[in-house]
Amino acid sequence: MAIIRRAQYGLPATSPAAYIAKTRGVKVHYLGTPYSSRPHAQCAAYVRQIRASHLANKTENYSDIAYNHLVCEHGDVFEGRGPHHRTGANGTATLNSQDYAVCALLGSSGLTEPTDAMLHGIRDAIEDLRENGDAGDWIGGHRDGHPTSCPGDPLYAWVQAGAPRPKKNTEEDDMEPVDIWGYRGKLGTKPDPRDAYAYLRDTETRARRIEERLAKAEQLALTDAQVAALADKVAANPTLANRIAELVADKLAARLAD
Repeated sequence: MAIIRRAQYGLPATSPAAYIAKTRGVKVHYLGTPYSSRPHAQCAAYVRQIRASHLANKTENYSDIAYNHLVCEHGDVFEGRGPHHRTGANGTATLNSQDYAVCALLGSSGLTEPTDAMLHGIRDAIEDLRENGDAGDWIGGHRDGHPTSCPGDPLYAWVQAGAPRPKKNTEEDDMEPVDIWGYRGKLGTKPDPRDAYAYLRDTETRARRIEERLAKAEQLALTDAQVAALADKVAANPTLANRIAELVADKLAARLAD
């Protein structure tokens, strides 16, 4: 799970929004305005733009960006207010205290269908709020309990299905570049550039996650090497080894005495 915390993309490290101990669960939102697909390098700037527009909204009088997390089409989760901060997005003070809010960067026109990477990201955001914000198991849409079309029909259908993580499509993962025009099963006679872009975008997301796993593996390998080197040094120095054994014995005796 990779969460881009506030300070990592240019926001103050801590949200000024009110503290909340726990929630019933999480509500899923979308932007509700036209939104176009964009390169991943532009997503952080767009989230900062949302925050600026919320702070400028004198009618709502937001103290910060309204959402607890936001998820882009590439699957990255941008921390908004974050865990243990009451949302400002659910419609009323009561609803804001009842559930957290996660917003998908989807529009009412333009980009309206969530990508698999985005759905994984929404699940990552929900799990972060459960692990670090004491969110309950309930998952719903903004329209649950409030008169709105949010989060849009495609995303709400996924929420109603239980918000499952997309299943891995082995055929898609093994697809050769020549097949990109048939991505998502659209095998019509006229190629659609949007299908090619979607294929390349999701491939980029998979590649980024593989790089993250490799980086973690390298860190673990380095740690193992350091531990082995330290063990060798201790073994070569009987005085040091005896002193460590004494300290461990003292610590164990003190714990048993407690």
